[in-house]
Amino acid sequence: LKDRKRFAAKSFNISSHYDTAIFNYFNAENEEVVYKASITEGKKLRYGENPHQEGFFFGDFDAMFDKLHGKELSYNNLLDVDAAVNLMNEFKGEAPTFAILKHNNACGLAQRETLHQAYVDALAGDPVSAFGGILISNTTIDASTAEEIHKLFCEVVIAPAFDADALEILKGKKNRILLIQKETEQPNKTVRTCLNGVLVQDKDAKTDAAEDLKEVTSEKPSASQIEDLLFASKICKHTKSNTIVLAKGKQLCASGTGQTSRVDALRQAIEKAKSFNFDLEGAVMASDAFFPFPDCVEIADNAGIKSVIQPGGSIKDELSVEYCNKNNISMVMTGTRHFKH
Repeated sequence: LKDRKRFAAKSFNISSHYDTAIFNYFNAENEEVVYKASITEGKKLRYGENPHQEGFFFGDFDAMFDKLHGKELSYNNLLDVDAAVNLMNEFKGEAPTFAILKHNNACGLAQRETLHQAYVDALAGDPVSAFGGILISNTTIDASTAEEIHKLFCEVVIAPAFDADALEILKGKKNRILLIQKETEQPNKTVRTCLNGVLVQDKDAKTDAAEDLKEVTSEKPSASQIEDLLFASKICKHTKSNTIVLAKGKQLCASGTGQTSRVDALRQAIEKAKSFNFDLEGAVMASDAFFPFPDCVEIADNAGIKSVIQPGGSIKDELSVEYCNKNNISMVMTGTRHFKH
């Protein structure tokens, strides 16, 4: 009986996978509001989010990455790698960009003429949180950048490629996971468990661009401010709500992450930026959702911030606009909210 049950599971695994693929093909327009998924690649992890939890990964990891070195990836590593890849996709094909993530949020990110400088400036955003973080680059990691990375204890380093001498340097820590990210198509849906079922939605594929910006204040943002506003907006989109992101010169100064109040998120960001000696005079601020009151722009103004990007849409939008007009602050609205719960 034990063998018959085992063989039955193997055979129905194949037939049900086939049936699911056929159904999803014919139901591409979601006329039948039904969720069916079948993934035949699965791996048991050492444990889940914590050691007392069992954990599994269902998916083809090798289709996305070449693992060059390091220990087995954990449940938490996989979550952070997912967050890192989604964030860095926003900077694909742009100037050298480096990001450091911790618990799915960016704690450092910078874009520079060289990757070495991008890493140095990303690390400066929060060298404390960077300890044990996930590092990702949008371009090949060279030896000079690898030498800087090697000074830091980090869990994972991801890049589209590594120079041979950079690889040898980074392999100096036996447990450090080194991943080459391949060119693969990403899922266009997100799925998560909820109550006694699952929530499924379209992926947030909208990236705020210059043509989306509506200038709503008498003070207009400069060309460099627009670059910083869009830079901050990309980070904001991938940071847990409620969030405020502060940036200057294409460098993340600080962010307030996962706060129940937008005011608290801003205050957290300002305090964090000051603790790492950032001068916020002339910095920009990005918010994942609208400002229902002018309190955030007033606090930002007092910290030296001179330009703001936000989706707009509050019935009290004009209150924030009026404050900006009275205090020579530029504000643009995108019309797109980027909540990340």
